[in-house]
Amino acid sequence: MEAAILLQQVANGLVIGSIYAMVALGLTLIFGILHIGNFAHGQLYMLGAFATYWLVSLWGWNIWSSMFVAMGLTALLGMVLERIAFRPVRSAPHINGLIVALGLFIALENIAFILWGGDERTLPSPYATKMITLLSISLTIQRLLVFAVSILLIFLLYLFIQKTKMGKAIRAVAQDPEVARLMGIPIHRVSSTVFAVSSALAAAAGAMVGPIFCVFPSMGLIPILKAFVVIVLGGMGSIPGAIFGGFILGVAESLGAGYISSEYKDAFAFAALILVLMVRPTGLFGKE
Repeated sequence: MEAAILLQQVANGLVIGSIYAMVALGLTLIFGILHIGNFAHGQLYMLGAFATYWLVSLWGWNIWSSMFVAMGLTALLGMVLERIAFRPVRSAPHINGLIVALGLFIALENIAFILWGGDERTLPSPYATKMITLLSISLTIQRLLVFAVSILLIFLLYLFIQKTKMGKAIRAVAQDPEVARLMGIPIHRVSSTVFAVSSALAAAAGAMVGPIFCVFPSMGLIPILKAFVVIVLGGMGSIPGAIFGGFILGVAESLGAGYISSEYKDAFAFAALILVLMVRPTGLFGKE
């Protein structure tokens, strides 16, 4: 019985951890280029969920086509925000970029409140209530799809970063932007691409959790806070750190909620962060 409970909690943690990993990956990519924490990333997560919700509810699209369109729209929005908000402060002190990100976070959330109000909505999905049981683990098909889609997108991102010409350019800019510029790498195009990719990942995460949780204007706050915990836990700027940190955080939260109390679920995340930083101050995959 205890083993079954443990497996159930670990499975729940992996599902939540996959969402944390996707959101944290976008943050990590942006941090590697601009070296700022993009708080507005949480609102792109929210807008992706809302775009999917309206496409499903008003136009009758299925959740998959709605998610892909939402990813495309949010990617375009990310490119616009990079061009008009972040690019002008690229050469300024990092605190300027942080202030811009905080301003965008507040502005996008309030625009969403004005447009759609504060009511919570559930994104319709045919997989939200169908259960599947395997090895005493019971999950809805929607939760399994969250995990599967997250793994697929993480794998595709890995191929993009490691195998494509643009991926190599992104790694070069993250390592040394000045040398990359002197080598002829188009810095602005790389930055725009990074914002597009990271925004699409955030939108996919929001679309996939919409049928599980509620869609509302302030839904991006907790995920963005957890994503910051993940990137510090895994190591600032480390893509493997963001992936493993997300899953570690999700499992830690789930085990803590299952065996102690769900009321302290968020506290377990920061406790895990403190324990890791006590042993490795740079994070699991961070460098000095």
